[in-house]
Amino acid sequence: MSAFLGYIFSFFKGYAALVVALYMLSFVVPKAAFAARVLASYISLALAAGWGVFASIFLRLIGEQGIAQWMTGRAFSYLMALTTGITFEIIDPNDVLNTTRPAVFVGNHQTELDVLMLGAMFPKYCSVTAKASLKKTPILGWFMTLSGSIFIDRKNAKDARDVMSGAADQIRKRNQSVYMFPEGTRSYAKDPVLLPFKKGAFHLAIQAGVPIVPCVVANYSHVLWLKGLVFNSGKIPVKVLDPIPTTGLTAADVDELTRKTRDLMLEELVALSEKAQGRPMKVAHDVASAKTTGTDAAADTVSTL
Repeated sequence: MSAFLGYIFSFFKGYAALVVALYMLSFVVPKAAFAARVLASYISLALAAGWGVFASIFLRLIGEQGIAQWMTGRAFSYLMALTTGITFEIIDPNDVLNTTRPAVFVGNHQTELDVLMLGAMFPKYCSVTAKASLKKTPILGWFMTLSGSIFIDRKNAKDARDVMSGAADQIRKRNQSVYMFPEGTRSYAKDPVLLPFKKGAFHLAIQAGVPIVPCVVANYSHVLWLKGLVFNSGKIPVKVLDPIPTTGLTAADVDELTRKTRDLMLEELVALSEKAQGRPMKVAHDVASAKTTGTDAAADTVSTL
């Protein structure tokens, strides 16, 4: 056992030394900062997920697993601020995160860095949805399972419907919120744009009888732009919009609810991105708007992390 622990300690020591060396090299070769922050992000995520596994086990024993993802997310955000210099500024003027529960939170999905965004703004008693394949991922998958994440199989529409029904029951019975990415995948956008929205989150909100809470993350291509190997430190604003009630709505209202939510988010996305990047930003013709409600509800309820 001591030999194993010694191996783990040596690994982390060498890993940390490599990250520090790359940061130092970046003063001469700026692109080295990209590699340094990528490595720092992976180790921060692994440490936070490992902590999350143990925290989730303990919290389950005392009946408080509902705060496991909040607790783990905050730990990850602190680690990332320390190792990469990246933070998120949460703008929540009406304190929606602390006063609206249960709810279906929806947000735009840009890159893998959105995991950090969740860590910074995730409310208590809220869980994410994720594609079923993540369940098998060591450490991260264990944590997500123990902390009550909702896994959805995109390839099996019938299972997706069953999971969404179970999610609605969980929301009502446990007073538990969920966070979803209605774009269904990462946009990797350099400009403030939204992909077409899928309808799963909106069906879920109506089925559970809870509000939709739009959360908008400014375009942060100035901080992370994978194609250009850009990975800088910085502060990224996130705006929590007012809840959109679903009381009295039915499946027939899903298209309009989806369109309304997306329009509100796109408008805020442009304004917030201009603030974050300090320059005027104009979005090209939003061709995705017409496609927003054209997909099958059951197959499109996944929010990929």
